[in-house]
Amino acid sequence: MTRYRIHPIVMGTKQFDKGMMTYQHDYGKPYTIPIYCWYLEGGDRTIIVDTGEMHPVRSEDREQAIGGRIYTFEEGLDRHGLTPEGIDMVIHTHLHNDHCENDYKCTNAEFIVHAKELARIHDPHPLDFRYVEDYIEDVEENGQLRIVEQDTTIADGIRVMHTPAHTEGGLTVLVETDGGTAAITGFCVINENFFPPKSILAMEMDVIPPGTHVNAYAAYDIMIKVKQMADILLPLHEPAFADGKPIP
Repeated sequence: MTRYRIHPIVMGTKQFDKGMMTYQHDYGKPYTIPIYCWYLEGGDRTIIVDTGEMHPVRSEDREQAIGGRIYTFEEGLDRHGLTPEGIDMVIHTHLHNDHCENDYKCTNAEFIVHAKELARIHDPHPLDFRYVEDYIEDVEENGQLRIVEQDTTIADGIRVMHTPAHTEGGLTVLVETDGGTAAITGFCVINENFFPPKSILAMEMDVIPPGTHVNAYAAYDIMIKVKQMADILLPLHEPAFADGKPIP
């Protein structure tokens, strides 16, 4: 089986209330999260997970907050000798704008998207303002989308699992590495969601659901499942990976 090295590349940030990550906890606490594109090095195809923001805000205070440098899509790929046109496949954890703004630049890529996510971006609920269908119109019109409806193998050593915790069509990407199975979560969380402080564990909660979710109870159960099956957990917005060091 092919094994990969995972390279996190920061392609944007958000500054908001920490409770947007940690449901029922730390509301009112300012927090900065990185927005990643993940390059999966290995195999015979060039594969990335998500494409980040088109015009990321880049400032010293944001880079200090996350502990790493913020890149444009082109700059971030170039660090690994890649170009947007050279990407063979993009796997989408979900289609909120900050995860797909650079899709149109990947003119030769196949895009993996869950059917429920595609349906939602074209018909978003008023509460979910993060969907902007303009960002996927080009790749959809070009016939670049590959729609999945169930858990499946995407490439040798790479699987996707439907995890509707943060959005209805969220896909967790399971990647085989020399350190075991790594899970790039299909939902927006940080390390603390998987490894809560003692004050939360004392409440008999083993994980904290994402602050924005489809169903809090289902999200909790999905997180437990992912935590149990992965050797390496890669929460989608964890600042610890912003230094860009390869995993494992």
